[in-house]
Amino acid sequence: MNLSQFFFNKLFRFLVVLVGFLFFTSCGDLIKKDQEREPLARVGEAYLYRDDINRLLEDNESIEDSAWFVTNYVNNWATKQLLLSKSKINLPADKIAEFNLLIENYKTDLYTRAYKEALILQSQDTVVTNSEIKSFYEEEKENFKLKEKLIKLRFIELPEQYLNINEVKMRLNRFNENDVKYLDSIGIQFKKINFNDSLWVKASRIINEIPPLTFENEDRYLKKSQFFEIQDSLGVYLAKVTGVLETNDTAPLSFVMPSIKQIILNRRRLGLIRSLETEIIDEAIKDKEFEVYEQD
Repeated sequence: MNLSQFFFNKLFRFLVVLVGFLFFTSCGDLIKKDQEREPLARVGEAYLYRDDINRLLEDNESIEDSAWFVTNYVNNWATKQLLLSKSKINLPADKIAEFNLLIENYKTDLYTRAYKEALILQSQDTVVTNSEIKSFYEEEKENFKLKEKLIKLRFIELPEQYLNINEVKMRLNRFNENDVKYLDSIGIQFKKINFNDSLWVKASRIINEIPPLTFENEDRYLKKSQFFEIQDSLGVYLAKVTGVLETNDTAPLSFVMPSIKQIILNRRRLGLIRSLETEIIDEAIKDKEFEVYEQD
């Protein structure tokens, strides 16, 4: 038995014992506590207790509002209980059987999903190395075609009547070390600023940031090595485009890296689930808890 099997078997048995213990002890406690709780309303054998709704009233400071809320809540609860009771009497037996099956399946799904998530949380490795990401990217590169144009650019938005605009234009376009220092030093005068022209950004996001840009005129401005100045009633927009990737080009690794990491983690998770399911079946067969009878 490997370490993974040992871990799963130990944790499985622990959770089974824990769930069983909590179930049986809670049943006894439930009967005792229900006898001590103050009932607020009854419909048939179903009771609504005062502490069921007290937590809903914690933030309600008005006595009048609280009284209205309690009355409304009780009436709604009673209506649901009465409708439920009537439905069990008046619905066809096959429909009730169908609903009961759905309820049992849903309950089973809730328990099994919670159990599997607990196992995965304890055992899943969430570290994804850069080499894993690069390897995945190279193998699946054809699946990373762009659905939208990507742009790299540096950008400044100036007030409409900015006086020294030619100086800013020259330095933003040239952008050597001294230019960067100069623009940083006066950055407080700009309405918006982005000097990170190594970051790929969707064209739609740039269009949202620069109102005079539209999907109709983007081809005129969003071209590689293009410096443009565009203006509207709100201000003046200066930008230098340093990179362009068109629709259906291969997405750059830096752009899809978060998606690749999530894909790798999802695959690991699915692998753990399959391993868990296989080991549970094998363990049950070994312990004679599960067997399949031959069919005639």
